[in-house]
Amino acid sequence: MIVCRYGKVVLRSCPRSALALALLLLPNTARAHAGPPFPLLVDQKIDSYVISVWTDPDVGTGTFFVIVNAPANGAVPNDLKVQVGVQPASGRLAETFYSSAREDLSGQIQYKALVHFDAPELWRVRIRLQSTLGSGEVIATVESTPPGYGRWDMLVYLLPFIAVGVLWFLAVMRRRSVRRKPAQTWRADG
Repeated sequence: MIVCRYGKVVLRSCPRSALALALLLLPNTARAHAGPPFPLLVDQKIDSYVISVWTDPDVGTGTFFVIVNAPANGAVPNDLKVQVGVQPASGRLAETFYSSAREDLSGQIQYKALVHFDAPELWRVRIRLQSTLGSGEVIATVESTPPGYGRWDMLVYLLPFIAVGVLWFLAVMRRRSVRRKPAQTWRADG
């Protein structure tokens, strides 16, 4: 609580107000995923390939990374096509396939696909591989999550730093006010 007295600002701590403010600032759900991609499938065998799938399934544009390990007989063929198909688990939309782009990353072959999720819900994901050496597919389920608070993300992430800055400023101001007070002298009268 802030109280003004004679041109000076005095701060009083109020634990109930601080608790109420903290509860208001907390997000309503803790299920949302914000951060780097997470593994959906790890070392899954499809025909002669072993793949791992990492995803960041944000509503709007979700990202899938399909890491393909070379088959036992050599290297990953150049004609390998990787598609990612998504469909709501409820079946309200038809399955849609998205092509992926090949990325050669220091000895690791990875395919990146950008997928459209229109609502935060469970989605069935189909990873399809096709090449002259063989083809196959695997199915998994993922929950698409809201992408964040939008423009408010920066403010939410800065709040702890702002709070520390305010506390530091208050400590400096309190220390200055203690130093400026004149020393009181006591006289012993009679």
